[in-house]
Amino acid sequence: MVKETGFYDILEVKPDATPEELKKAYRRLALKYHPDKNPRDGGERFKAISQAYDVLSDEEKRKVYDEGGEEAIKHGGLDDGDLSNSMDLFEKFFSGTFGGGSGAAGGGGGGGSCRREKQCKNLIHQLAVQLDEMYNGANRKLRLQRQVICRKCEGRGGKKGSISKCRQCLGKGVENRELKIAPGMVQNIEQVCRKCAGTGEIISAKGRCKNCQGRKTVRERKVVEIKIEKGMRDGHKIVFKGEGDQAPDSRPGDIVILLDEKEHSDFARSGHDLVMMRSLQLVEALCGFHQIIKTLDKRNLLVSTEPGQVIGHEVLKSIAGEGMPIYNNPVERGLLIIQFIVDLPDSISPSVVPILQSCLPPAPQVDIPNEAKRTVLMNHNPNARRHQHRRMSVDEEDASQQCVSS
Repeated sequence: MVKETGFYDILEVKPDATPEELKKAYRRLALKYHPDKNPRDGGERFKAISQAYDVLSDEEKRKVYDEGGEEAIKHGGLDDGDLSNSMDLFEKFFSGTFGGGSGAAGGGGGGGSCRREKQCKNLIHQLAVQLDEMYNGANRKLRLQRQVICRKCEGRGGKKGSISKCRQCLGKGVENRELKIAPGMVQNIEQVCRKCAGTGEIISAKGRCKNCQGRKTVRERKVVEIKIEKGMRDGHKIVFKGEGDQAPDSRPGDIVILLDEKEHSDFARSGHDLVMMRSLQLVEALCGFHQIIKTLDKRNLLVSTEPGQVIGHEVLKSIAGEGMPIYNNPVERGLLIIQFIVDLPDSISPSVVPILQSCLPPAPQVDIPNEAKRTVLMNHNPNARRHQHRRMSVDEEDASQQCVSS
C-alpha cells in the first residue's frame, strides 16, 4: 500500500505499474506536453511529468516514495528540479530517436525543414546500386539540394532593426482560435499564427532580405561522394553527419544514403553467398563437362566434372571463397552456389535405345495385368484445356436455352 499516489496520477498509471508501463506512459506524456508543442504551459506540466518518472523509474527512489510520499523524497535530496533537468532526462530517454528524422514529436520551422527539437530533418536518398559495385566496391557522386542558412542576412531574414516580435501571437508562433462545432458549442483550438506563419517574427517589407525573401534559408546544390565498400548489402545506410538541411538556431540534419541493390542477370545474392543457374545437356550431366563462369570481377572460373560423375537435375553444388566479400573483412568471401538444370532431348533415335540400356542401370520391371487399358500420352497444354472447359459451358448453356424455348 503506497502512502500517496500523486506521482502515479501525473503519469496516469496505477501504483502497481511495471517499469515498462511507466516507460510507455512517460514517452506518451513527455511528447504530448513538451514545451515546444505547448509553449503556453511554460513547461510546468512537462517538469512534473519528468520529475515523477525520474522518481518512479528508480527502484530505490520509488520505494522511498511509496513509503513516505513526496515529502520523504524531498528529505532524501530531490528538489522540484527545473526545466533544464527535465530536458536532460528527455534527451537521455529519447537518445537516438530524435534529430534523425524518425521521432514522433515536433513541428515545422526554419523554412519548413526542421523539427521543433532544434534538429533539422535528415535528407534521405535511395541510391540504385548494381551487384557488381557491391562486389568490387565503387565510388559514386550524387547531386542533392538542401536548405542552408542565408549568408547575406546570416539567417535573420532581414536587416537588423527590421525584425520585430509578432503582436498577434506574442512571438509564440501559435494562436488560439474559437471553432464553432455545433449551435451554441464552441471549441478552442491552437493553430499556427496566420500573421507570422509560425515564425513568431514580423519582418518589414523594406528590410526583408532579397536573397532569401525573409525565409532565412535558401536552396543550395551539394555534391556528395559516396564510397560503396565491398560486401555492403541492400538497405545499407551511408550517413554524412551534419551535411543535410540547415536552419537558424538548429543543428544541421544528416544526409542518409540508402543503397538499393538491383537484380543481376546471372547472379542472385543470399547473405554472403552468390547463387546462379547453369544449363547442362544430358550428355554433359552423364558423361562430364567443362564450363567457364565469368565472375563479377571479370575472372574466369573453370567448372568441370570427371567422366562417370553424374549431375542430377536441379542439384546444387558450391565453390568456397567465390561468393560475396564480407563487409569490413573483404578478404573473406562466401560461397558460389550453382544449381544445374539438365536439358533433356525431346526424343532420341530408337536405334540407340539398346546401347543406352546397356550403359545405364536396368529399369524397374512392371507386371502388366491382362485387362490393363493402354493409353496414349500427349503433351499437356493447360490453356487448351481451359478453352475446352469454356466451350463446354457455352454448349451446355445453349442446350439449356433450347429446352426452355421448346
